[in-house]
Amino acid sequence: MLLIFGALAAGAIAALVAPSGAWARRVSLASAFLACAAALALGIQAVQSGAVWIWHSDAVLSPLGGITLRLDPLGAFFLVIVAVAGLPASLYGVGYLRHLDARPRGRAVHALMNAFLAGMYAVPLADNVAMFLFAWEVMALASYLLVVSDPEDETAAAAGVWYAVMTHGGFLALLAAFLLLAPDQRLEFDAMRATAGGLSPAATMAVVLLSVAAFGSKAGLVPLHVWLPRAHPAAPSHVSALMSAAMVKLGVYGVVRLLFDIMPPLPLGWGALLLGLGVLTALTGVLYSVAETHLKRILAYSTIENVGFIFVALGFALLMRGYGHGALAAMGLMVALLHTLNHAVFKTLLFLAAGAVVHATHASSLEALGGLIKRMPHTAVLCLVGILALAAVPPFNGFTSEWLTFQLLIAGARYTAPSLAIMLPLALAAVALVAGLAALSAVRLFGIGFLALPRTEGAREAREAPLSMRAAMALPAAACVALGLMPTVALTRLAAVTSDLGLPMGQLDTGTSLVLPLVGSRLAPLAIAALLGGAGLGAAFISRGRRTRVRIDSAWNCGRIIQSPRTEYTAAAFAEPLKRVFTGFYRPMHEVTVDVHPASPYFVRAMTLRADVVPWMEQALYGPVVRGARLATDLVSRIHTGSIHWYLTLLPIALFALLLLARWIR
Repeated sequence: MLLIFGALAAGAIAALVAPSGAWARRVSLASAFLACAAALALGIQAVQSGAVWIWHSDAVLSPLGGITLRLDPLGAFFLVIVAVAGLPASLYGVGYLRHLDARPRGRAVHALMNAFLAGMYAVPLADNVAMFLFAWEVMALASYLLVVSDPEDETAAAAGVWYAVMTHGGFLALLAAFLLLAPDQRLEFDAMRATAGGLSPAATMAVVLLSVAAFGSKAGLVPLHVWLPRAHPAAPSHVSALMSAAMVKLGVYGVVRLLFDIMPPLPLGWGALLLGLGVLTALTGVLYSVAETHLKRILAYSTIENVGFIFVALGFALLMRGYGHGALAAMGLMVALLHTLNHAVFKTLLFLAAGAVVHATHASSLEALGGLIKRMPHTAVLCLVGILALAAVPPFNGFTSEWLTFQLLIAGARYTAPSLAIMLPLALAAVALVAGLAALSAVRLFGIGFLALPRTEGAREAREAPLSMRAAMALPAAACVALGLMPTVALTRLAAVTSDLGLPMGQLDTGTSLVLPLVGSRLAPLAIAALLGGAGLGAAFISRGRRTRVRIDSAWNCGRIIQSPRTEYTAAAFAEPLKRVFTGFYRPMHEVTVDVHPASPYFVRAMTLRADVVPWMEQALYGPVVRGARLATDLVSRIHTGSIHWYLTLLPIALFALLLLARWIR
């Protein structure tokens, strides 16, 4: 652990004092890579051993009770999550950030990335409120500064405002929840575990609502998701990968830590609430991802969708624990953690691939890409692995956790009361719809972006990414395949995590197959891979064996000249049928501009159609808040008149108000 934080601190300092920008980049990223490798090894070893390690010091943050670090199986698992994203992101930055060597902000970006990683590693290790909130704020501030680090990006400042408001609003909610959990001012998590069972129903409800709001805003839970599609595109791509794959998952960690560890078993309604929020989040994320055309914003909405999957499994686990079905609850928690890991792996890969595409083409819209599979073949193949995992195609890792989610919802309907016999099948139908739409979004992302003809000069002139960036993408790509072929390796380790949380699980691993006795189903990923591979080889053999005469000539084009890339299927056209089906959700806005000839309005020179998807949910929920904030700032700005007489008049008024407030508090 000393190696992890020592390497990150040394790298951050070196980034600021190195003799050149190139040395700052190399040293800081090398130290980050070393720290992530150490964290990965430590996390895997701690999960396997199941041991608990505690360290306390009063030398730091002594007025708040010092700091306490605790490494248990749950915290170790999320160390692995951060390391899984941090390891390739650090390697990726070697080539990706070379353009910052001559810029002053390059050193700040390198130092902030190390601080960002340090904050994320400290969150799952913190075992008291002071350390947890300190690490949480370091993580939030470092990521905010990275989001707004590019002064040339006009959207970065606005994205930073949204992110800052949401993350600090969540911080205040989290602080309130912790204060309610510690009525006797004991801020250690062990003390909270002892006193949480004695909270009144009203206090319990307040703690759960505040914590779900705080951690849900970080995880991207709808309707607290508004910062994700704004902040992810503004951040550097390797930072976007860290935010989506690791930082968002620490919101999931907070929910698991509080609801499954610190709090006693909760009433059934809380499980139903998490399940419903998960379904709403998954549907919202996938519908917006299908309609979006910005490359990184598509992936941000996909993250929201997958967070919804995770919360569906968490809600199921709470429901089953409330009904006394401990094994099913353990299985639900295990599936949630498995999908957390799987999503961290393939979303790291996809954000790094998106960064490589933007780096090569200088374009971030799907409409400006096309034909990249010929110009960036290695990146295309690696991205395809992530796309197949995102679409839950076997034998890649995304398939296993989504298949297990289906099995959970099917099995749960047989074990629950009649009141939930309708809820779980409806959730199953919604999850199935989400899975289908996610596959559609994945097909559109790869097909429009990498196939067909290039649509812009940037796509035509694209070149393959540097070796360091391709090597970084190869790491999560290999993990996508390994976790898809051998999910039992991860699941048996996750059984130790759920057991440590009081939810033991029976035997799962039977060699190369995954057997679920409670559900009555079996999954053999290696057999599926062998079957698919054999079918592919057979088709290739048959096609090569045929003796057909091939004549190369121009294709029939209905009597017209060869068409240009402008006549290809676009990303917007691909999503148009879905927009029509879900018109009530999208509420599209169409604006037609007609340019007519000056001589007569009957002669049209040009016609422009602009179609936008209206974010009505954001406008309905946050529009009044934004307007109220603007009104308040306008009122406050009127106070600043520059008149010393006016300021002297305000002083006694402010003093009198403070005295009244102090008397009221007493």
